[in-house]
Amino acid sequence: MHALIISWFVGFPHWLATFLVAMIPVTELRAALPLAYNVYRMSAFDAWLWSVLGTFAAMVIIVFLLDPIARFLSKYIGFFKKFFDWLFEHTRKRAADKMQKYGAWAIFILAAISIPFLGGMTGALAAFIFGVPKWKSLPLLLLGTMLSGIIVLFITLGFSQ
Repeated sequence: MHALIISWFVGFPHWLATFLVAMIPVTELRAALPLAYNVYRMSAFDAWLWSVLGTFAAMVIIVFLLDPIARFLSKYIGFFKKFFDWLFEHTRKRAADKMQKYGAWAIFILAAISIPFLGGMTGALAAFIFGVPKWKSLPLLLLGTMLSGIIVLFITLGFSQ
């Protein structure tokens, strides 16, 4: 998997490749940070920074653009209506208990979780789906992503020794 992802960004500056890998929903910073540190030989701080920024950039896009994009695509293409209905329902099921228990802080918790199919993008989806105001959700998403990056960085450094 990493070889395929690396091949997509051959010739890109390492910081940009790290940023873009971190924006991919399946990989996020979980893959981008170890890739930057172990393969691209970036410093620990640079690997952390570009991974966090890439994942957060994707979250900002989700928070600001998901609604108009989903409405437009759902209106004109039946497949997308089914897809977005499934995506929103799936996210509601996964995050409803956390949202009820922790309120907006659930966004921080989801963003800080560094496991596949949970994490930053799920936090951004939850913020959108549960109507958490942007002024409240974006700082929580950033802080959660920064913590997630620290966790992944320590794991990466531990395995690299």
